[in-house]
Amino acid sequence: MTEEKKHRIKKAAKAAFPVTIPVLFGYLSIGLAFGLLLSSIGYHFIWAFFMSLLIYSGSMQYFAVQLMSVGAGFFNVALMTLFINNRYALYGLSFIEKFKKMGKLRWYMIYSLTDETYALLCSQKPPKDVDENLYAFFISIMDHSYWIIGSVLGALIGSLIHFNTTGVDFAMTALFTVICVEQWESTKYHSPAMVGTICSILALIIFKSTNMMIPAIIGIIVTLLCMRKKLEGEEALS
Repeated sequence: MTEEKKHRIKKAAKAAFPVTIPVLFGYLSIGLAFGLLLSSIGYHFIWAFFMSLLIYSGSMQYFAVQLMSVGAGFFNVALMTLFINNRYALYGLSFIEKFKKMGKLRWYMIYSLTDETYALLCSQKPPKDVDENLYAFFISIMDHSYWIIGSVLGALIGSLIHFNTTGVDFAMTALFTVICVEQWESTKYHSPAMVGTICSILALIIFKSTNMMIPAIIGIIVTLLCMRKKLEGEEALS
């Protein structure tokens, strides 16, 4: 590796770290909560490490704890995983061209596209002298490492100290709320957020909480596609 390439990598990592700090604190918190829950049903901390390394889906990992505690079958686990994680396929549509330009890094970028990483990749732009692809890669891999560290720490603590974990799983909801507020404050145009809110509320009322996710996502996509010209105009003005 040439000195120039090392310098580019170092500069990209240094630029990416500050923007991941909110995710750092969020992932350490909810990762700890996940690790505690996993430990509470009798699993060794090594399972927290491999689940966070290979599954890397906060909401699904939380739900997996419930499925594992009742001994759910493979079909049920696969079906619920599809329903819970289908939104990532939709996220990826907006990054198809960007990821194509990233060479071998694109495979990890596709894999590591979580809600929080997606929010950062959409809202944060690299400094002018920083490689855009490396900047995006370091945001993704740093976020992933925070989640792994938090999960393993939580499982280790849970194996040493036993206490009531009721309500711990609310940590994920709290993180989503913080990110939503941060995104709202970072832009002048709130049409997409309002569309998401309204479609989600309607889906909740019509389909109830257990079946609302897919109808809400479909409603959001259709509405945003219909509003595409208006949203592009707002983006151009900003």
